[in-house]
Amino acid sequence: MHSEDKVAVIGSGSWATAIAKMLLLNKSRINWYIRNPGTIDYMMQFHHNPKYLRSVNFDTGRITFFEDLKEAISESDILVFAIPSVYLKELLSRVTPDFHGKLVVSAIKGIIPEDNLTITEFFNRQYNVPFDRMGIITGPCHAEEVALERLSYLTIASKTEKQAKLLASCLESHFIRTVISKDIYGTEYAAVLKNIFSIAAGVCHGLGYGDNFQAVLISNAIREMKRFLDHTWPGKRIISSSAYLGDLLVTAYSQFSRNRSFGVMIGKGYSVRSAHLEMNMIAEGFHATRCIWEINRNHNVDMPIANAVYNILYERISPAIEIKILTTKLA
Repeated sequence: MHSEDKVAVIGSGSWATAIAKMLLLNKSRINWYIRNPGTIDYMMQFHHNPKYLRSVNFDTGRITFFEDLKEAISESDILVFAIPSVYLKELLSRVTPDFHGKLVVSAIKGIIPEDNLTITEFFNRQYNVPFDRMGIITGPCHAEEVALERLSYLTIASKTEKQAKLLASCLESHFIRTVISKDIYGTEYAAVLKNIFSIAAGVCHGLGYGDNFQAVLISNAIREMKRFLDHTWPGKRIISSSAYLGDLLVTAYSQFSRNRSFGVMIGKGYSVRSAHLEMNMIAEGFHATRCIWEINRNHNVDMPIANAVYNILYERISPAIEIKILTTKLA
């Protein structure tokens, strides 16, 4: 990797838009794959994303837009994927991507449904991308606050420190600070789990539980996360650091959290389908809930909060009844 490497953003949602903003503060040019040519035309004319973070204005003269994914991959050295995990497999199946010599970076805080693979596991097994040629961008960080240039911290995970630092240098600015980690497994699964726990926080808020209970819920959630990570991939990690506890807190409490918002609607009586339609956005925790439940059948880690969310979303057990049962299991 070199500082002059060409970077491509893959995706056009709020997080992809925020990443493009961060990159353009450090890179003279970026590549940007956007599936919808109408969105590209709009951005070329009006210089902002028509659907997400509309306040962010882009110098489109410094962006090479692609509607052909294979071409975008071919013309780039670093590929930052920032699309919902549920769409990734189908998107790549349309092309025959060549990732040889590329650095594949996941900014996706989800898991591949049905395959039950994290994003790095998917790229490794499906496309033989070595783990030492992959990186992770994770929080605690919401795209909306990046747009507002509020001080935020990112965690950059990579097998090699040099690679992580170069990725960090592409994203740092006066309002973005970065932390380096080698824990690819832990940071990826933490990002998956915190979405599930944030749905639980939203459900409880929708049911009328207050701040006192939310504090107990989240303190139990971080211990639940630690049990899962320690059992499935033991390693040196400080669970109270920003990539784990910090990301969980911001997702569980923030007004910008789509997973919390999804949970609030479920707690207020919306059906899963109605909540999805109302949001018009993907709540990664919905698909992650089933994946983690299926993965944990092989591990039997004690995960009462994740199991409660699964029962509510997939077994259609009343949120009020399920959370009442959960309250007897927390300490």
